[in-house]
Amino acid sequence: MKYFFEKGLIFVFLSLFCLSANSQQKDIELKGRVIDSFDNTIPYAAITIPEKYIGTLSNDEGKFLLLISTENLNDTIEISSLGYKTYKIATKDYLSKDTETIILEEQITELSAVTVLNDIEYVERSLKYLKQNTVSNRHQLNLLYRRASVEDNESRFFVEHYLKVIDKGPSGSLRKIEVNEGRKSADYRIVKMKQHQHAINFMLDHNPLRGGLRIEDYKWSRVGDSYYDGEDVLIFEGRSDKKTLRLYIGMDTYKIYKIENSQSNAVFVYKKNKEGKLYLSYHNREFKTRKVPDESLKKTLKYANKPIPEHFKLAYRHEIFVLGIEEDKKKFDVKNYGGFGKDMGDVDISYNEEFWQTFPVPPDTEFYLKIKSELESHYGVPLKTQFQYVNKD
Repeated sequence: MKYFFEKGLIFVFLSLFCLSANSQQKDIELKGRVIDSFDNTIPYAAITIPEKYIGTLSNDEGKFLLLISTENLNDTIEISSLGYKTYKIATKDYLSKDTETIILEEQITELSAVTVLNDIEYVERSLKYLKQNTVSNRHQLNLLYRRASVEDNESRFFVEHYLKVIDKGPSGSLRKIEVNEGRKSADYRIVKMKQHQHAINFMLDHNPLRGGLRIEDYKWSRVGDSYYDGEDVLIFEGRSDKKTLRLYIGMDTYKIYKIENSQSNAVFVYKKNKEGKLYLSYHNREFKTRKVPDESLKKTLKYANKPIPEHFKLAYRHEIFVLGIEEDKKKFDVKNYGGFGKDMGDVDISYNEEFWQTFPVPPDTEFYLKIKSELESHYGVPLKTQFQYVNKD
């Protein structure tokens, strides 16, 4: 049974694997690792076939996996990342390479003082042109959403959903949500903190572009320069009493390629579609809170031989990938059956083991590996085994 959600909250879109809506039959795996000339890994590098609108991103270790069809063998792959020159290679040539390593050459940026506006003007213009620079018409996104419930700094429950949404980008709202597939780990939680709706709806709270960034709340300064896909990029830092924001803004186009938000330890990485407009391709964050132990919690902790703290630490760790984007409204296939005010861990969806065995899961990130390791440490049960036994009907 599938569950669907419709919320008027705004959603931030992202993508690690950007798979073409028309390329349903994938039979070739392109694997590799992106590094610089000093053998340093390059995370979040975009690996794309622009003319076919197919692509992915590298993980924390620079590793990537891109699924293509035989129709793409005559296409050209482009690898780009902030601070480096774009690397191009024919698909056939890449498959015949002796090594799967790709070395990107650093782009030395020399900016003219005459062409650079003052700090606040760049931030203002990036917001002024936000709708123009992003995918802002209604579009469908296919997503992999991961969330771990963390107690006392350890992951104790994990939920993973494959879902589809209808979105309008940062200038609009999240229209529909359909959860197609899901799986859960064993539940080792003590407090069992829950959210009152699907976690994807809380993206608005943590992306300043979707919530309406108040420039005047921050003191802005330029802290660095970079380069991305043919454009010089300026890095601006905004500081307030409560948080720090970093925006990576294109010097000529005012496109925002990346956001770092200290308040929730969040990162937002954007990439271009075939028209050069941006959508969020990858995101992770850790929302932290705490609870004063009541008598019930004290008894539970005492029974588990755990010390009773003044405040019991709680958190959610989120990681999201966009696996595909469809901009042709005639091809949208997200159904709408109303909104369910449920925590994503309470969504009762049948576990389809065959789906997850064939699903093109992105290469593991450090963010995910930490969650996986902590979940397996409780009783020494592999996460894969937990999926098999916990999700049985």
